[in-house]
Amino acid sequence: MTEPKPLVALGDLTWDVLAKPDTLLLPGGDTTGRVLLMGGGSAANVAVWAARVGYPSAFVGAVGRDRFGEFAVQELEAEGVSPHIAWKAHTPTGVILVLIDAAGQRSMLTSLGADFRLEPEDLPLPLIQRGGHLHLTAWSFFTDPPRQAALRAAEVAREAGLSLSFDPASFQMIREMGREEFRRATQELRLDFVFPNLEEGQALTGARKPEEVLFALQELYPGAMILLKLAAEGALILHRGRLIPLQATQDRAVDATGAGDSFGGAFLGHYLRSKDPLAAGRLAVQVAGWVIARFGARPPVDGELQSRLERFAFQCPPKGPPGS
Repeated sequence: MTEPKPLVALGDLTWDVLAKPDTLLLPGGDTTGRVLLMGGGSAANVAVWAARVGYPSAFVGAVGRDRFGEFAVQELEAEGVSPHIAWKAHTPTGVILVLIDAAGQRSMLTSLGADFRLEPEDLPLPLIQRGGHLHLTAWSFFTDPPRQAALRAAEVAREAGLSLSFDPASFQMIREMGREEFRRATQELRLDFVFPNLEEGQALTGARKPEEVLFALQELYPGAMILLKLAAEGALILHRGRLIPLQATQDRAVDATGAGDSFGGAFLGHYLRSKDPLAAGRLAVQVAGWVIARFGARPPVDGELQSRLERFAFQCPPKGPPGS
């Protein structure tokens, strides 16, 4: 079977500082808890998860010319992701503070690090032109830079015949940017896949119920497959008028960080080969369930994940006899 052209994820590569206190944080007080430093960044997470489910992937983004940047790039390479990095000498590598509550829900404080300094001239255009798919996140659209770099990458990808996916990323940032401005910035992308969670879909459309959000998003992004992530309620896919419900796993939520990115990366890694939204969706919810039961967006692979991948990941069809 011919090796597919790679998925190229463009955007943020950061470090996540994950903090889950044992008790309420009081002004001036002290408490114990769990604090971890792990690789993150929504676009980088998608590239890692596509690679973990067996799909070739590359990452395009900017980091600081510092030790944290070097370590972040090394982590991508260790995951089998091909990094294409713009090194920024005067801006540090991005860091995200993730505060996790007792239910596993997270709130994030994002630094404006080097990942927000990607410029059009930083883009590895031949890599994008040789790719099979381009993934973007809204973190590349909330400020400029990196908005022009993302728009240029999308233009080059479209001219080269790549498919294109997009994650709206943050309901709060959509509201702060303004719904209409956000729509104008993204509707011209001519998307093939959109990966919102319910709050992002509500912020984009004004609709409230999941199915209403789905159909409103399809009007905004005609021709796109809409994949609405519903946390403990699973997910809904709207594809060519067909509604596909996906049931969540029974994993106990420890930390929701990166669950949506893992869903997107696993889905794309399966679908770009299989063209089967139901099979790709089943893999995606299994991966996302495994992630929320652990800390961080990219927990170390263990036997449980390997078992799920063996059961749900895309399997190359067996070769037929010669001449078949």
